[in-house]
Amino acid sequence: MFVRIVKLGFEEKHIETFVANFHKNKRAIRNFKGCEFLELYRDKNKTNVFFTYSYWQSETDLENYRHSDLFKSIWAVTKPMFNMKPEAWSVDKLETLE
Repeated sequence: MFVRIVKLGFEEKHIETFVANFHKNKRAIRNFKGCEFLELYRDKNKTNVFFTYSYWQSETDLENYRHSDLFKSIWAVTKPMFNMKPEAWSVDKLETLE
């Protein structure tokens, strides 16, 4: 399992549309084969900056999602709203404290 973190920046006028689209698709993303966890965060100071945080069983699962019709439909709506280039990191979780 690994963690995928994606940073997304939007034009202010598109924030509501982005959030609504995320809510519309969040269950489908979370239920995609290999996705074990999904959260959306918003920067406290730069309120037009969001982060998605997800756990994936394998890199193949993430790549299958990224090439799926689901991702393509979400990306088609999301991409025109950016005001910065998205950034993404794939990281291995080393430790969790309960």
